[in-house]
Amino acid sequence: MNLQENKNGANLGFEEKLWQAADKLRNNMDAAEYKHVVLGLLFLKYISDAFEEKHADLLEDEYADPEDRDEYTAENIFWVSKDARWTYIKENAKKPTIGQIIDDAMVAIEKDNPQLKGVLPKDYARPALDKTRLGELIDILSFKVGDRESRSQDVLGRVYEYFLAMFASAEGKNGGEFYTPQCVVKLLAEMIEPLRGRIYDPCCGSGGMFVQSERFVQAHQGKIGDISIYGQESNPTTWRLCKMNLAIRGIDGNIGKYNADTFHNDLHKKLKADYILANPPFNVSDWGGERLTDDVRWSGYGIPPVGNANYAWILHMLWHLAPSGVAGFVLANGSMSTSITSEAEIREKLVEKDNVDCIVTLPGKLFYSTQIPVCLWFITKNKAARGYRDRRGEILFIDARKMGHMVDRTHRELSDEDIERIAGTYHAWRGEEDAGKYEDVKGFCKAAKMEEIREHEYILTPGRYVGIEEVEDDGEPFEEKLERLTGELMEMFAKSRKLEEEIRKNLAAIGFEV
Repeated sequence: MNLQENKNGANLGFEEKLWQAADKLRNNMDAAEYKHVVLGLLFLKYISDAFEEKHADLLEDEYADPEDRDEYTAENIFWVSKDARWTYIKENAKKPTIGQIIDDAMVAIEKDNPQLKGVLPKDYARPALDKTRLGELIDILSFKVGDRESRSQDVLGRVYEYFLAMFASAEGKNGGEFYTPQCVVKLLAEMIEPLRGRIYDPCCGSGGMFVQSERFVQAHQGKIGDISIYGQESNPTTWRLCKMNLAIRGIDGNIGKYNADTFHNDLHKKLKADYILANPPFNVSDWGGERLTDDVRWSGYGIPPVGNANYAWILHMLWHLAPSGVAGFVLANGSMSTSITSEAEIREKLVEKDNVDCIVTLPGKLFYSTQIPVCLWFITKNKAARGYRDRRGEILFIDARKMGHMVDRTHRELSDEDIERIAGTYHAWRGEEDAGKYEDVKGFCKAAKMEEIREHEYILTPGRYVGIEEVEDDGEPFEEKLERLTGELMEMFAKSRKLEEEIRKNLAAIGFEV
């Protein structure tokens, strides 16, 4: 199966057709609920494909036992009992008891594979789920996703990612809680370059940051074994999505044995990460800050306000950074300029302690979940680490608001060229080898010194620093241009007056004098 992929990372063709077919069966079911029905079945199909392919190989070997569990676990293949295999599921797809059959299969798989305990959805038998449509969905999903060839093409990974994006879109406001657009995750990974070391996401959603980190390593000829993954997620259903997402890709990540609130039950208290990538929920007002006023994570910076968790996320990530680590994360634009006293004071200390490395403002309409304008923060504890240029007393500002292109009426994406330009600017400024020489570009980027940032009262909005883009001279003399534009304006005024008179006449004709 050949899956076509365009330059901006959006998948076209097979995944789109599959989504359209699956979405037709949703009927009146809420997208948030249907998501687990579909993605749970996809996961079941994946592990069953891998098992049945190995089973077929063992049947051909006269010295092997195809029902010997060790034959499968030795190759990191999940054990699937007979009544949980896709062939059995498909044979019974049209029976009214298919929901119970799937639930039993999920229970059996979790029992046989302890690492999946508590991960799989087990509510297919509920009366509200139309069993006829469930059987039709099983037929739609009966394509190879877990055999060797499909795994080499990452068929399920791409379908899973496409479905996550479409469910995020269908869910609207709440969709972004489990999904960050691929182009944004790719930009974060390309900028901080997580090639080796510990990678951490304190609000990992469905695991997109981890998936992109592994892709980054592979794309840059690194070794997957050189990175280790740590994460945490508070939402139980999203935590399960993440566990499945990592499992289908064979990513061995520590996201905790259960879902937990990062602020109040930090599952990785002793972790000092080399890289942090995150998309924390924006502007959370009920994060329980009043119970954490003396928390060690705030020491030296100030207590984040109880009414907004944005700066609590910043300080949490800074606390978890290794001495030479770097964090890149998404925040609402308000974080760059908030005048709330406690936040302004924390921001001042972050700047004065040289923790803020780079700020990027992004274009609107990138996210499914919010129309709030967003930015990227990059923070560190050592601006002279990793062999890069000593950047102390300096912050790079990038204004990328005009970048990207619309992929439909409501959503924008950054192209690979956009990502390369933004990341390349950051790398050149850091003084990376082969990144070229950094130069300020009016309207796009500026390396601002501490004095200038102090003059702006520690407001970190790139637009304040990068200036206005220079417009190319079109060669038309100023006097001539002004005369031409004035003439065009007078012509428009005349047309406006004529139109106004016609409207008045028409209104008068029906008895309305204006």
